[in-house]
Amino acid sequence: MSDTQTHISPRIRSSDDELVPRVLIRAVLALLLAVMSLVTIAVLTDRPLESTPPQGDILTERAIFVSGDASGAARVLDANGSVLADFPSDKGGFVAGIERVIARERLKTGADAAAPVLLRLRAGNRLSIYDPETNWSAELMGFGADNLRTFARLLDQP
Repeated sequence: MSDTQTHISPRIRSSDDELVPRVLIRAVLALLLAVMSLVTIAVLTDRPLESTPPQGDILTERAIFVSGDASGAARVLDANGSVLADFPSDKGGFVAGIERVIARERLKTGADAAAPVLLRLRAGNRLSIYDPETNWSAELMGFGADNLRTFARLLDQP
């Protein structure tokens, strides 16, 4: 072999070449065990939930029927069956997504799929959607201003 050529031989891994240090693996395992222990204790003692949104007084409430399809198109009807909004596939994605969540929750519990949901405005300007059939709810302010406005307009319509 000439001096300009170098020979690279495969090396056998030694403990110095560990990809992840053992101390890090042990620390992660200890953290996982601690979290699992805390969750188990909380469940077994029926500890109440602490990170739930505040339940203020309901200022206004409206029963609505939401329907949607996989393309993103959605339709919202009021309690009398009048159309409040008819969203094309490029505008109704969020509303159709909410409808899919409600449908899935109702399917899981065997609830009436045709029942209305309640759009609620609470104190502190908190808008939420609530399904009385399954007790599922979502605070809409967590989904962005545009999506919040979409549902707020439904609440304001006569």
